[in-house]
Amino acid sequence: MKTSDLKKHAMTAISFLIPIVVAAGFLLVIGNFGEGQNITDFSKSFTIFDALSTMGIMGLTLLPMIVSTGIAYSIADKPGIAPGMIVGLVANGIGAGFIGGFIGGYIAGYFTKLLIKHIKVPSWAEGLLPTLIIPLCASLVSGLIMFYIIGIPVRGLTQVLTNYLKGLDSQSKFIYGMVIGVFASIDYGGAINKVVFAFALGLFYEGIKEPITVLILASMVTPIGMTMAYFISKAVKKNIYLKPEVETLKSAFPMGLCQITEGCLPIVMNDIIKCVISTGIGGAIGGGFCMLFGCNAGIPAGGLFILPTMSIAKSGYFILSLIIGSLATAIALIILKKPVDINANMDEYEADEVDLDMDSIKIN
Repeated sequence: MKTSDLKKHAMTAISFLIPIVVAAGFLLVIGNFGEGQNITDFSKSFTIFDALSTMGIMGLTLLPMIVSTGIAYSIADKPGIAPGMIVGLVANGIGAGFIGGFIGGYIAGYFTKLLIKHIKVPSWAEGLLPTLIIPLCASLVSGLIMFYIIGIPVRGLTQVLTNYLKGLDSQSKFIYGMVIGVFASIDYGGAINKVVFAFALGLFYEGIKEPITVLILASMVTPIGMTMAYFISKAVKKNIYLKPEVETLKSAFPMGLCQITEGCLPIVMNDIIKCVISTGIGGAIGGGFCMLFGCNAGIPAGGLFILPTMSIAKSGYFILSLIIGSLATAIALIILKKPVDINANMDEYEADEVDLDMDSIKIN
C-alpha cells in the first residue's frame, strides 16, 4: 500500500464529492432565499422553498456516505460500492461523521479487494460472487468494524477537535485561518486544496463552519488579487502582465467570484514561483482575518453566493477579509514581478528571460 495510492483514492472520492456538495449547497441557498425550512413532517403542506432547503440539507447530511463510497469504489471498483455505502451510513448514524466515513471507505475498499483476490468458490457459485458473497461479507465486516472498533473513538476524537476549535482565542484563530488560507491558495484547485477541502468539510459537517469559509475566501483571493494587481500596476506605471495574460483575467475574474480558481492557471504557469508566493501571502492574510471575524458560511462552496447564508455583519466581514487578502496578493505581485511590455510576444518574453548559468557559480 503506497502513500500515493492512498492520496489517489482520496482525490477520486473528493472529485465525486465536490459536485454533490455544490449542488446540495446551492439548493440550500435558493431555499434560504425564500425562507425555506427543513421539512420534518411530509404529511403537512410545504412550499417549494421548503422542498429546496430540505433537498440541500439531505445532500449535505449524506457526505460521510458519499466520501466512503467514493474511496471504496476507487480501491475495489464496483464491488466496493455497497460496502462503502453501508459503512458510510453506519459512520453517519453513530456520529463518527465525515472523518468516520473517510476512514471507513478505506476499510471497506481494501477488505473488498482482499476478498476479490482470495475468495474461491465452485463454478456453479461464481455468479453469486459479485452480487451476493463479496458485497455481503465486505459490508458485514466493514460495518461491524465501524460499529465496534472505529466509530466510537472517531466520534470522541471529532468531539474533542470540535470543542478545541470552538475554544480558540483570537490569536490562535488568526493563525489557524492563515494556515488554511495558505494551503488553500497555493495550488489553484489542485491536490493540496482538495485535501484542505476534505478537512474543512469534515469540520463543517460537525457544525464548525469557519474553516470552510476560509477555504472559499482563499480560493477567491487569487483571481481577485491578480485582477487588482492589473489595475494597480497601471496606476503605478509598472506593467506586470502580457496581453494574453490580460485577456485571461477577463474570464478568470468572474470565475473567481464563483470560487473557481483554475482560470488563473495560464498566468500562474508563466511565473509560478512569484505567483505562488504572492497568492500564499494573500490567502494567509485574508484567511486569518476571515477566521478571526468568525465568518461562517451556511454552505461549503459557492463563492459570493455564500453571502446570503451569513448574517449581514458576517457577510460584511467576509467581503472585508476578501478585499484585504486580495490587496495583499496584488501588492506582492507588483513588488515581485518584473515590468514587461504588454504587447510583447509570449515567446519573445520567455526568450528574454535570463537562465541561471550554473557554471558561473563558484564555491571558494
